[in-house]
Amino acid sequence: MLQLKHIHKVFNEGSLDEKIALDGIHLEVEKGDFITIIGSNGAGKSTLLNIIAGKLFPDEGEVWLDGVNITTLPEHKRSKYIGRVFQNPLSGTSPTLTIEENLAIAYGRVHKRTLARGVTNKRKNYFKEQLSLLGLGLENRLNAKVGLLSGGERQALSLLMATFTKPKILLLDEHTAALDPARAEVVLSLTKKFIEEYNLTTIMITHNMQQAIDLGNRLLMMNRGKIIFEASAEEKVKLTIPKLMDEFAKIQDAVSDRVLLS
Repeated sequence: MLQLKHIHKVFNEGSLDEKIALDGIHLEVEKGDFITIIGSNGAGKSTLLNIIAGKLFPDEGEVWLDGVNITTLPEHKRSKYIGRVFQNPLSGTSPTLTIEENLAIAYGRVHKRTLARGVTNKRKNYFKEQLSLLGLGLENRLNAKVGLLSGGERQALSLLMATFTKPKILLLDEHTAALDPARAEVVLSLTKKFIEEYNLTTIMITHNMQQAIDLGNRLLMMNRGKIIFEASAEEKVKLTIPKLMDEFAKIQDAVSDRVLLS
């Protein structure tokens, strides 16, 4: 379904601040996969999602979706197929627009736009129906400005906007990290619900190792722009946090050995 072929991305190339963000990444994602990605800061996780979303283009390599080369397709055109929820609840929605207007924009990504009214009564009823799935009472606040919502409410709305159009790929970039534990649990529960109900192909970045083990059918670990470890569904069943830490320690030791020997 989604193929990343030998993706290479460098920032500030040729300068003292040069950083290899992605170093020959090759990844094949099958329809229905739920992949969790872990790794230290600067490992290349968010850059990987930006390449998939079209926010960044690779210096080398190709991105294919359903047999079509989308490597140079810009982000706004990929949004028809790719939904994304960011770490910051302030991203992904417009604070000055109402809940209804934000949903209308998300809805318009995949439905034909006309000169008719943006939000018809039929569409408004659909929005209310979808909002009720969140269990937060937002279906009764369609005309409330999104900027007035709490972080948890706003992130739940972002999740709904990214999923109710049933995208081919859902990207979750540490989307619960900025929330308090109670709100994070609500958003995570909704995440699992929507992914299962819509059978969404999902790639999720998390710093929570237990979360990475418990969720999804594949786990990737990244370090210095490379995928250094991968676990299938069968292998994840046997995974523990100590085992993951051991895998990371192995690559760190290997890097240290290379430095000593160079």
